Amino acid sequence: MSSITEPGGNASSPSFFSKQATIAQPGFSRWMVPPAALAVHLCIGQAYAFSVFNGPLTKVIGITQSTPDDWSLTTLGWIFSLAIVCLGLSAAFAGKWLEKVGPRRTMFTAACCFGGGFIVSAIGVWTHQIALLYLGYGVIGGIGLGLGYVSPVSTLIRWFPDRRGMATGMAIMGFGGGAMIAAPLSVALMNHFKSATSIGVAETFIVLGIAYFISMSIGALAIRVPPADWKPAGWTPPATTTQKMITRNHVHIDQALKTPQFYLIWLVLFLNVTAGIGILGQASVMIQESFKDTVSAAAAAGFVGLLSLFNMGGRFVWASASDYVGRKNTYFIFFALGAVLYWLVPSFASSGNIALFVLCYCVILSMYGGGFSTVPAYLADMFGTAFVGGIHGRLLTAWAAAGVAGPVLVNYIRAYQVAHGVAKADAYTMTVHIMTVLLVIGFICNLLVKRVHDKHHMTDAQLAAAK
Repeated sequence: MSSITEPGGNASSPSFFSKQATIAQPGFSRWMVPPAALAVHLCIGQAYAFSVFNGPLTKVIGITQSTPDDWSLTTLGWIFSLAIVCLGLSAAFAGKWLEKVGPRRTMFTAACCFGGGFIVSAIGVWTHQIALLYLGYGVIGGIGLGLGYVSPVSTLIRWFPDRRGMATGMAIMGFGGGAMIAAPLSVALMNHFKSATSIGVAETFIVLGIAYFISMSIGALAIRVPPADWKPAGWTPPATTTQKMITRNHVHIDQALKTPQFYLIWLVLFLNVTAGIGILGQASVMIQESFKDTVSAAAAAGFVGLLSLFNMGGRFVWASASDYVGRKNTYFIFFALGAVLYWLVPSFASSGNIALFVLCYCVILSMYGGGFSTVPAYLADMFGTAFVGGIHGRLLTAWAAAGVAGPVLVNYIRAYQVAHGVAKADAYTMTVHIMTVLLVIGFICNLLVKRVHDKHHMTDAQLAAAK
């Protein structure tokens, strides 16, 4: 455990939310930063549990059953997609702002947006205005998701230059695991508030909005950034190596967009996420249709929970492993192993082998989660740490695109297959084979990633001026 060995700050009195005010003082332990990041990521990870509201929201008027005036599942499905799109866009556009104002102000803004989005959505439920749910959770909450997602990550990378993968894995693991807390909590709250005249969703939104605002604000207050040129005690930066492609130089946010490496890594993340997110959204239905009359709804729910565990655990395990095998090699494993597993899944389903079917998807979802947690360290290796938060934010547009592409591929191809007489148990075969092809393309994109050319690196004078 290392601590600050030199003072930060200056003689002026910066405002509480300024970047200068968050510079750690002597004696501060860097191990205080991961809990601050988790306080945010465990909250915004609720996004993966939003589906627990879909069923009740189809009965806002009918209470016990849907009426013609109630919202349909297809109408409600756009709330989550809109939130993911706004996550990616807000992370991209706020990247420069994050580097300018620092993590505390960004994280507090995220708390206001994410918590406030629930409040606006509650009003939408009470007034039965779907536009307010799109605006509240989809747009305002989505902006909170994006700001909350990127703001702690760049700070962790700077505190843990010796363990970049592990550090980002710790925080982003929280995003994957947030649903495990949010899902049962949301169900319990809805049951508590449910009455003869209310399904309990609006009241639950109010409670969650306040609770998440408080937790995320605590994280924002606790966050600190290291002083300039700080290094862990006894740690020496490694020499730049071809194997791990770790640079000591820095690339500006705008300059990063002029490199082929940015777009190749964008495709790497997009293809990895597309291959996983569509399956994650249809996991319960998929296993029941693949093993008709064998897997019950309760067992399918257990399958979804198991996938969430592997999604969460993979974020920490794979990112930590990348510190030793390198980021590029880690993605090689994701794409090569993922393609093989996707290709094998239909044969396991047709032979009735539930155990191998479940195992394949658990490993696939662990690599889906691992892709999220490994990519920030990948970017830091390629572009340096000075502007990695902003660069990471712009790269998350890949997530926004995949958040639409993945579910569309799974849902619409399945619907097309069923409409043309394909049995539901076989309707996912074409989809998973398409996923296999996407992962092969991802393998090629990752293969093409090389070291960033020296012409893109900032000089010491440019770096000082930019800060």
